[in-house]
Amino acid sequence: MSTTPTNHTSSAFATRLDGPAPEVDVSLDLVKRGLMAAPVLIALCAVIWGGDGAFSSLYGVGLILVNFALSAGLIAVTARISLGLMMGAVLFGYLIRLGLVFAAVLLVRDAAWISLPALGATIIITHLGLLGWELKYLAISLAHPGLKPHRAPNHR
Repeated sequence: MSTTPTNHTSSAFATRLDGPAPEVDVSLDLVKRGLMAAPVLIALCAVIWGGDGAFSSLYGVGLILVNFALSAGLIAVTARISLGLMMGAVLFGYLIRLGLVFAAVLLVRDAAWISLPALGATIIITHLGLLGWELKYLAISLAHPGLKPHRAPNHR
């Protein structure tokens, strides 16, 4: 990842990042895993809370996957402009995305098809479950940020 100063100062706030955006790869991987896990979670909520639980779970999974995608998009776009803007976007973007999740729940809380326990459980399980699952696939190093590189299978 290279840094390109946007002006003649060496300030970190005036520097932008050019190069790959590992947060987008991680976010897409989270969404892919979320789509794989969604049927199981929706079925579990259907068994516990019935049809309303299934619809609530579907809504919750969609809400969380959009939240992860928005997070990565904010970082990827603002990092190319300036690191100061990226830091602000991460901080205030979190608060805004938290507010959006809250507003999305408030919007449907009185709907006939909603089960608030199913929606709440889905939001918590999807957030924590996907983040925990994704840890297995992250390189977590400055040498190779983002997802671990794919290894060729050993043929002996």
